[in-house]
Amino acid sequence: MLEKYDIEVDMAESAEQAIEYLKNNRPDAIFMDHLMPGMDGLQAVKAIKGNPQTAMIPIMMYTSQEGELYVGQARALGAMGVLPKQVRPVDVSKVLYELHLLPDRRDMAEPALHPVEIDSGVPVERPPPRLAGSGPIDWGRRIETAVKDQAVDIRRFIVASLDSFSTRIVSEVRDTMPIRGTDPIAPLPPPPKPPWAWITSILAACLIAAAFAASWVSTRNDLAGARAELAGLKSSNAELQRSRLDLTAAVKDLTAALGAANSGAQAAAPTGAGASPSPPRVEPVPYGEIAFDRSRLEVLRDLLTKLEAQNFRGVVKITSSAGLFCLSGNATDGYAPAAPTLLVNRCDLIGNPLDDALSGQQRQSLAFANLVAGVRQRTAGAITVALESAGSGHPGTPYPARTESLTAGDWNKAAAANNRVEFAAESSTP
Repeated sequence: MLEKYDIEVDMAESAEQAIEYLKNNRPDAIFMDHLMPGMDGLQAVKAIKGNPQTAMIPIMMYTSQEGELYVGQARALGAMGVLPKQVRPVDVSKVLYELHLLPDRRDMAEPALHPVEIDSGVPVERPPPRLAGSGPIDWGRRIETAVKDQAVDIRRFIVASLDSFSTRIVSEVRDTMPIRGTDPIAPLPPPPKPPWAWITSILAACLIAAAFAASWVSTRNDLAGARAELAGLKSSNAELQRSRLDLTAAVKDLTAALGAANSGAQAAAPTGAGASPSPPRVEPVPYGEIAFDRSRLEVLRDLLTKLEAQNFRGVVKITSSAGLFCLSGNATDGYAPAAPTLLVNRCDLIGNPLDDALSGQQRQSLAFANLVAGVRQRTAGAITVALESAGSGHPGTPYPARTESLTAGDWNKAAAANNRVEFAAESSTP
C-alpha cells in the first residue's frame, strides 16, 4: 500500500534488526508490528522513544491487537496510534497526510488521461474538463452543442424511417402490378385495389416528421430560455460580486475602527506584565480523544494568527482538565460512557482511564506539536506556548450529589463540561 504512493519502504525482520537499522538511517515514519520474534512491538517502541536520536520519528502500530487498553498502552509509550491489519487504503492515505508524507489533498492537477467516447462507432478523444478556477464555463455553447447532436440523431431516424417506408411501398407496388400470360386468350387479372397501405405509410411518415419537428421547435425554445436564464444569472452574479466587494470594504473599515478604539483604550488604561489581551477560551474535549488535537488544533491556529497580527509578545497557556465519567466495560475490552438511564451506583468505573494513561507529551498530536514548534521559530521566541494538565482535581462544573436515583446521563453532563481545554494569552510587554 505504501509503495503505491511512491514511498520508499525498507523492511526489518525483527525489532532488533529495526533498532540496528536506525543507527545509520533516519526514516520519515515507522510502521511497527506487535507480534515479532524476540522483542515485541511495544518493547521496540519504548526502546526507540528512549533514544534521543530516534525519539522524534513518528511510529504507527500496525497490528491485529484491538481494544482501548492496547491503544492506551501504545500511546503511553509514544506511538501515534494503531492501524488494524484489515486496513483500508483510505485509512493509510489519512495517516500519510497527517505525517506530511503526501502533498496537500487540495492540490488540483490536470489528469494525465483523457476520456475517450464513441461517436458513430469511432473513438473520439474528448478534452479534459476544466478545473475549478480555470475560467468560467460557457453553458450556452454546451447546450447548443447538445441540441445540435440531438438534431443529428433526429434526422438520422427520419431518413431511416422514410427509407423503410419507401422499400415497403416499392415491394407492395410490384406485388399488385398485372402480369400478362403468354396465352392471348387468358383473361387479364382484375384491376388492383386502391393503395391504402401506401397512403397509410405516407401519413405515418408525415406524422413522425411533424412530431420530430415539434420536438425540434420545443428544444430550440428551451435553448433560448436557458440562454436568457444564463444571462440573468450572470447579471445576478456580477451584482453579488459588487456587493461582496462593498461588504469586504465595510468590514475592513470597521476592523480598522475597532483596532483604533482598542489601541486608544489600551493607551488610556495602564497594563502591567502578565495582562491578558483577551478573555480565556474554553473548548470541550469528547471522551476518548486526546486533549491537544482535532478542533482544539484549529482554535490554537486561529488564536496564534490573531496574536501574530497584533505583534503580541508573551505566553499562550493551554490547560487541559479531565472529567470523571460514569463508564461501562472492563480493563481488557476497554471502557465507554454508560447508558444515560443507568444508575450511577451501577457504573463499572467513575474516572478517565485514557487521561490517566497519557503523559503530558502524549496528550498532543503530531500536528499540534508541529504548530507549537512552528510559532516559536516563526516569531523568534516572541510567542511561546505552554501546555499544562490540571487533571481532575479542580472541576469547573460541580458534579451532582450521588443519590440512589442519580443517572449516568446527569453525571456525565457534568463530566463532559469538565473534560475541556482552556486557552489564555498572557502578555509579557509592560
